[in-house]
Amino acid sequence: MAQIIVDVMPKPEILDPQGKAVTGALARLGYHDMSVRQGKRFEIEVPGEVTEEHLAEVRLAAEQLLANTVIESFDVRVQH
Repeated sequence: MAQIIVDVMPKPEILDPQGKAVTGALARLGYHDMSVRQGKRFEIEVPGEVTEEHLAEVRLAAEQLLANTVIESFDVRVQH
């Protein structure tokens, strides 16, 4: 089995309340000068080696279901 990773993040212009909460908690714990944006990671297993067809299908799935493309961007990559 091969694995494809889809990382989904809020677009830069979109408010990220979860990321802000984590940033604040880190500061309270003494971790300063850090800014966090929180997203989602999907690990998708496909049979055999990853092909261009697999990647195309995963990109389509990301556009249709995994990411809300109005407010989120996504990146598809092969896990090595």
